[in-house]
Amino acid sequence: MSVRFNWMVLAACALIPLFPRSLVHAQALNSIQSVQASVQRGLDVVRVEMAQPLAAAPAGWSVQTPPRIAFDFPATANAGGPAFQELNLGNVRSLAVAQAGDKTRLVLNLKTPAAYQTVLQHNAVLIYLQPPTDMTKAATAPQAGSPTAMTVAAHEAQLSPLMDVDFRLGAQGAGRVEVKLSNPQVEVEVRQRGQSLVVEFQKSSLPTNLRRRLDVTDFNTPVQSVSTSAEGDRVRMLVEAKGAWEHTVFQTDGVLVVEVKPQRIDPTKLTQGPGYTGEKLSLNFQNIEIRSLLQVIADFTKFNIVTSDSVTGSVTLRLQDVPWDQALDIILQAKSLGMRKSGNVLWVAPNEEIVVKEKLEREAYLTLESLEPLRTQSFQLNYAKASEVSRQLMGQPTQGSGAASGKLLSSRGSVIAEPRTNQLFVTDVVARLEQVRELIQKLDVSVKQVMIEARIVEADDSFGKAIGVRLGGGGIPAGAPTTTPGGVNFGATYSGTSAGVTAGNFINMPATAPTGVSFMNGSVPAFALSIFSEGAAQFLNLELSALEADNKGKVISSPRVITADKVKALIEQGTELPYQVATSSGATSIAFRKANLKLEVTPQITPEGSIILELDVNKDTVGQSTTAGFAIDTKHIQTQVLVENGGTVVIGGIFTMDEVDQETKVPMLGDVPVLGWLFKTKSKKSIKKEMLVFITPKTLAERTASR
Repeated sequence: MSVRFNWMVLAACALIPLFPRSLVHAQALNSIQSVQASVQRGLDVVRVEMAQPLAAAPAGWSVQTPPRIAFDFPATANAGGPAFQELNLGNVRSLAVAQAGDKTRLVLNLKTPAAYQTVLQHNAVLIYLQPPTDMTKAATAPQAGSPTAMTVAAHEAQLSPLMDVDFRLGAQGAGRVEVKLSNPQVEVEVRQRGQSLVVEFQKSSLPTNLRRRLDVTDFNTPVQSVSTSAEGDRVRMLVEAKGAWEHTVFQTDGVLVVEVKPQRIDPTKLTQGPGYTGEKLSLNFQNIEIRSLLQVIADFTKFNIVTSDSVTGSVTLRLQDVPWDQALDIILQAKSLGMRKSGNVLWVAPNEEIVVKEKLEREAYLTLESLEPLRTQSFQLNYAKASEVSRQLMGQPTQGSGAASGKLLSSRGSVIAEPRTNQLFVTDVVARLEQVRELIQKLDVSVKQVMIEARIVEADDSFGKAIGVRLGGGGIPAGAPTTTPGGVNFGATYSGTSAGVTAGNFINMPATAPTGVSFMNGSVPAFALSIFSEGAAQFLNLELSALEADNKGKVISSPRVITADKVKALIEQGTELPYQVATSSGATSIAFRKANLKLEVTPQITPEGSIILELDVNKDTVGQSTTAGFAIDTKHIQTQVLVENGGTVVIGGIFTMDEVDQETKVPMLGDVPVLGWLFKTKSKKSIKKEMLVFITPKTLAERTASR
């Protein structure tokens, strides 16, 4: 690998444009003076000299393939001379320093992955690279008391457990295996074995709950399963994949990510993979004929090249260490030539000639298609509706779709949907029938089912108390029970007339229940005292009434429903209340309105397994009666929320609190201390109401249908 190619890789890795060093250096607070690498006692040590001491070690991250360690120095400029150094010292192949804005990045290109440790020493940052194997550790152990020795001893004293193993869907159909590490410096080895990736974590342990096999075929990525197991002092992960794929391994913020991307196969491309990946060659010719140059490339690549008679002319070129597929593209573009690839045969001709040839081939294909005999083939559908699929084949809008799609059948093709047996009968040419078969295989699949459960919790907490007095008197009616003169009778009250005197209440302020607070027997507890005189035939009533009520209640409503992915479901229960409405003729008629519990939901399962819910929840009850009919107490919530499979989320809640203090008294007399309680009544109430709505969606297990 040349120095120039290494620098291109480094620039691509930085992912950020470079700015003029002089402008950034004027604003930087620190700078890198020099970067030196050495081998001390079998350990690779990289020493970074700074202009000023650092307050904390720079943040670092590592990449397993290719092995690389990078460090970011914030608010730092590069004043250390060359940006790239070829070393080949120990495990360090090369190092590079790149400055972007007010940040400088140091990249160490390694031969094999290795753990590292950073130590601050005055104005320097020391980076210790641990040997890649345990045997090397034993042979080249650092001296006791050094920072690296203490790190190795602590690392070997106990195993570093893996915190979590998860799988996520990446961009462009990639599968991402994310492993959360308790020790970011743990040594990781990644190797490809056939259609599988083996990831081994050295000096690591695996909790019991993570010893499992993840089946991730539903994500539609190259990754089929991820199996994790513990083997001695190592953790072994097996990532099984299928098809053509490529992988990338990197580590950041204590998380190791193994990303497996599908390899895009382009049959017209000379070599597969991103960019140009052909073997490098060097070409240096003066005024060479284009035909002879193509023959040189054919001999180098072992491709068969067919050149059109109209390819003429000569070219002068000098290319040094250029991939052969890139060199061929440069030559063709320079002479306005095109290329078509079929297997290991390349056809080279002028672009105009290729366009004319392809146009004639297309016209001939359409002519043959219009003359080719038609065939009829039947397709049995298991899950999709035959009528909906027939509309898609004919390019007509389907149910739930406002726009029409492109027609798949030819101008002579036709389709018949038979709803009784759910079959399609398609008539067309053989090539179009094959396209229809491939489309039906993708459309006729089972739809995932989702169970949605809602829990509506209503809690009431009311408290009330009241105290009052009633004072009255009058004549003793004939035959009333009496005691000795001046006696006292508890618990008796009298009413009636005697000697023309009517019994009555002088003070009438009894305790009453506060509005909204109920008590069990519906009456107000009271204590009554009657004092009468037999000689005077008069009596005096004193009644003290008081109450205190504490009510707590909870109502839980739990509707649940099962529906298919992206299909609206509705479940409701309640009462329809009648009411009168006037008609245009002046007569009245009876109409009904609902007071019900309703759950209306449309689920959508995301590729990573979460569920998007469009919710409409109602909780209505019959309210108070009015002259126009019963009122309806309603509680309604409508929202959209993203919930993980099997998780529970609170989508909304309502809390109300009503507090009232009342006092009624006789002016002046009610303000007298102690005795004033005989001339007033007082009540207090506190009513709290709260409603919460919980939603729990869960994807049901699929049944695999056999064809």
